[in-house]
Amino acid sequence: MKHLNLIFAICTILMWACDYTAMSRTLYDESPSVAKTHQQWMLQHGRSYTNDAEMEKRFKIFMENLEYIEKFNNAPGNKSYKLDLNQFSDLTNEEFIASHTGLKIDPAKPSSSSMMVLPAPLNLSDTPTSLDWREQGAVTDVKYQGYCGSCWAFTAVAAVEGIVKIKYGKLISLSEQQLVDCASNRQYSGCGGGFMDNAFNYITQNGIASETNYPYQGVAETCQNNEMITPTAQISGFEYVPAYNEEQLLLAVSQQPVSVAIAIGYEFKSYREGIYSGTCGYRLNHAVTLVGYGTSEEDGTKYWLIKNSWGERWGENGYMRLLRESGQPEGHCGITIMASYPTM
Repeated sequence: MKHLNLIFAICTILMWACDYTAMSRTLYDESPSVAKTHQQWMLQHGRSYTNDAEMEKRFKIFMENLEYIEKFNNAPGNKSYKLDLNQFSDLTNEEFIASHTGLKIDPAKPSSSSMMVLPAPLNLSDTPTSLDWREQGAVTDVKYQGYCGSCWAFTAVAAVEGIVKIKYGKLISLSEQQLVDCASNRQYSGCGGGFMDNAFNYITQNGIASETNYPYQGVAETCQNNEMITPTAQISGFEYVPAYNEEQLLLAVSQQPVSVAIAIGYEFKSYREGIYSGTCGYRLNHAVTLVGYGTSEEDGTKYWLIKNSWGERWGENGYMRLLRESGQPEGHCGITIMASYPTM
């Protein structure tokens, strides 16, 4: 079926390439090189559009994104990161944030003064200078949340997958769909967005199934209760990392993968590689998982290693290196403001 869909998409694109007089002829004629790039991009990502109006709209957005990327990458001065086209390049930033984030902050979240401190080495000198939990086998493959505001479920699951591996020696891909379907209340509702606390509380009370037994659908469905789905993993609870403190966050990540909230900006959508030190958003709107940290061999810049939920074609095979020790108490893009981890 996938092959048939790909063939259909290719045929559709080839027809557009041969006869586009009814859609965006003026745009294509004015920018033939961009038109060719767009057609190649559509083939690469299997993209098709429902009608000519949608095609023209998406081409304009694609052209604007491409112009920004080229201007950024070609601007003088040394940059710690690069941008590139990817599967999101025909979306506006507003569309992308609305469809591919999903963090909703809990107003009842405890203040930083009441947060527990993770049992960790006595001081920073006892932690490794770099750490990558992937090398310890504690990180599953990068997943894709799709057009569903379920980042909160993906980061919670990734953190639980990590602690299960660390404690029991087994790396098991767990079910984000179960959280999307079941960990809902009046404030949080599946693809409409949520918060990591809600996910951790649900797993504490009910456990969580494996990805195999409760696969991801990308839409909220009817909750399958534990009489139908046997839990694969259980946690005893969760704790917060003290806010506005990168040292405490480093200590936490040195022990296990940690769920964090970040404020993503315009350039996140097109991030390709390097240590991201660019623009951030104005509020926490996305959730990712810290799975390590390190220092650049080129210039000594320190970074956090982030596992995202936008698929392997985004960033560095689904990961981002984010600037660490930016000099701001909230960390770059607010990474220290709201971090938590499951306990066993």
